[in-house]
Amino acid sequence: MSLLVQKPEIPSCAWQRPIGKDWEKPYTVRYASNLDDGPDHGMPLGGFGAGCIGRSPTGKFNLWHLDGGNHVFKNLPACQFSVYEQVAGEEAQAYAMATEAPEDGSLGRWQWYPKEKGQYSALYPRSWNEYQGVFHSELICEQFSPVWGGNYQESSYPLAIFDWTVHNPTDKTITLSIMLTWQNTVGWFTNAIKSPTVKLRDDGSPEYEYQPRWGDSTGNFNQWIQDGFRVGCLFNRVQPHDALREGEGQMCIASVSNPSVEVFYHNRWNPSWDGADVWDWFAGNGSLPDIQDEMAAEPGEQIAGALCLRFTVRPGKTKKIPFLLAWDLPITEFAEGVTYYRRYTDFYGRNGKNVWSVIRTALKHSDTWRQKIEAWQGPILDNPQLPNWLKMALFNELYLLTQGGSLWTAATENDPVGQFGVCECMDYRWYESLDVRLYGSFGLLMHWPKLEQAVMLAFARAIPTEDPKERVIGYNLSLAPRKVKNATPHDLGAPNEHPWERSNYTAYQDCNLWKDLGSDFVLLVYRDFLLLPDADGEFLGECWPSITAALDYLKEFDLDNDGIPENSGAPDQTFDDWRLQGISAYCGGLWIAALEAALVMGKYLLANPPQQTSLDTGAMATAIARYETWLAQARSLYHDTLWNGEYYNLDSQSGSKVVMADQLCGQFYARLLNLPDVVENQYAEKALAKVYDTCFLKFAHGELGAANGLLPDGSPQNPNDTHPLEVWTGINFGLAAFLIQMGKKEEALKMTETVVNQVYSNGLQFRTPEAITAVGTFRASHYLRAMAIWAVYGLLEGFANLPIAPADDEVPTSDFY
Repeated sequence: MSLLVQKPEIPSCAWQRPIGKDWEKPYTVRYASNLDDGPDHGMPLGGFGAGCIGRSPTGKFNLWHLDGGNHVFKNLPACQFSVYEQVAGEEAQAYAMATEAPEDGSLGRWQWYPKEKGQYSALYPRSWNEYQGVFHSELICEQFSPVWGGNYQESSYPLAIFDWTVHNPTDKTITLSIMLTWQNTVGWFTNAIKSPTVKLRDDGSPEYEYQPRWGDSTGNFNQWIQDGFRVGCLFNRVQPHDALREGEGQMCIASVSNPSVEVFYHNRWNPSWDGADVWDWFAGNGSLPDIQDEMAAEPGEQIAGALCLRFTVRPGKTKKIPFLLAWDLPITEFAEGVTYYRRYTDFYGRNGKNVWSVIRTALKHSDTWRQKIEAWQGPILDNPQLPNWLKMALFNELYLLTQGGSLWTAATENDPVGQFGVCECMDYRWYESLDVRLYGSFGLLMHWPKLEQAVMLAFARAIPTEDPKERVIGYNLSLAPRKVKNATPHDLGAPNEHPWERSNYTAYQDCNLWKDLGSDFVLLVYRDFLLLPDADGEFLGECWPSITAALDYLKEFDLDNDGIPENSGAPDQTFDDWRLQGISAYCGGLWIAALEAALVMGKYLLANPPQQTSLDTGAMATAIARYETWLAQARSLYHDTLWNGEYYNLDSQSGSKVVMADQLCGQFYARLLNLPDVVENQYAEKALAKVYDTCFLKFAHGELGAANGLLPDGSPQNPNDTHPLEVWTGINFGLAAFLIQMGKKEEALKMTETVVNQVYSNGLQFRTPEAITAVGTFRASHYLRAMAIWAVYGLLEGFANLPIAPADDEVPTSDFY
């Protein structure tokens, strides 16, 4: 707390919206079975894998991702800030700082802040509520968590910091009080169904039952803590069993005291009633009754705590008042009995009783953390060559690393920074879908490269595994084995089973038959080797056996032995509702680029044998010769088979004339990785120009983004098509990166800006979807692929100019192996 402070400088590029402003016509979900919580989404608070809580532009705390991989979107009205103000000689006023009263009728005595009286701003991992036109004081609440690039410790902390800045612009002394109330939710965030049933939704994708123990507060109790200048309300739970379980631990709200403030509290009140037991005191004079009551909640009872600080601000002066919210819920459980400790427990222990230690750390270091965030973001925010809308979207799209059901486990000897994963989305809750992360992993790669490496090593370990148990495929209701040996898995598993150990969770298609996944894996390994700041032959050496296994397995689908695996006529690639037949431009180009990458990696390993992985050099030489043969075959027919004079045909056998937007993804990756071109430059230029004209300019008058596939005149091949007529946010960002790579910067930025505007102007912020349609609908919100926008930055500024953390950030080690 300081008496000599400045108001925070909110970056001009931050996303902004009037506090509480209604959305006139937000986009709505395309399929009723898909998630649509409405547009009231704000920036998430919390570290990677620690769970997170979202505070929206209306002021509500309404998103609760505290159970790894699972989604709860529900307002808890008692979790809220309130402000009391009295100007000397005038009437006092007090408001709870959300703009809507609870729908359930609770807290009826509370007065809620009026709509559109201030501005909400967000630039992940910081956001601001600037209140205007109600109080005489100038009030700004800045909220953030200690997340910044290149950091592998604080970025995991289960913590949110709320710094209130209060400025008195009047000529009178103002008395203010800021109150934080919080409901005790310890024990709520675990699946009450320990053996959830998995079913196929109406769109054919698998979904498991999830029922949090929402409202189960039996045995919860609150404690008032005073520790020197630190004060807080600690939320706990009676533990009737010996071993700690998922959802158990502690939460806490806290602040600081000094001679210039008065601290008041009420550590046990009922948030289900009208709230008079705290509001009447607070609205009367900015105080609370200082009640300490540690009685545990009875069955059906709800309890909450409250903390407020009252102070005066003289004319022209400014004060900063910090509040903190922390939680210590150390265990993530997947299938019953399959548990992991979260990454932050490497630094705070694993008994679920360390939330006050988190608070103490934050009160000591929060200002330094903010400075590190500013230093990390500064090179981009200060770059005059980058438009503000791009700066905004770059950082805000990283939200998913906190909010996307993210997992980050404690370190082990085999995984020195732990294991990591982000869900494909909240509708498709399985981790790190490989086809999606072909574009969507650029954000992780460029800021937390060691986590990127951990993900790719997990795929390398998964490729040789098998699971022959058959299951129903949602697309056609056939039976197929879950995971075939040496098939590249689609994903690393789901929250209801055992991520990393049981891969290939999705069952919409039989992903053992997909023709892009093996190539995706090889290209991502080589990309990470080239672009990771400290990658070396050890990483390649560990991945090499899976590289050869993946390519050899994929080659089995080359039924005519012409050098290129054929698509089967079923949707067998990332566009999994789109049939490709024979040699396809998309999968064939990726295959050629992957073979080129494998040759470079194999030759590198022969010349630079890894120390920690024993490789058979004879087998490596044989594999290299084999890939050279396949590559020569593939190159001899790819262009001649598919080129039609303007662009590359969708495939060789369907007869489709559709212009596919992502037809040259393989060419993009080949150039990105300094490999030989898949096609000659003149053909790439022509095809890309055709894609831009057909899929972007001719689709919805160029106002939505590029559709995945249209006929050359801009019309659909089939008006009832799904994927071809959708604008995929991440594919558009990948296509924009390709345009920059080909010297088309202006076109790239126009397309990127169009898509960014679709997301942030239509109520899709902090839940960016996979797909947008021409009729104002979306599909698959909270989607991983949209972090491809970092590929746009990489092509604009160069991947060597990464805005990574300050030099003093090192990868910490753990004492808890």
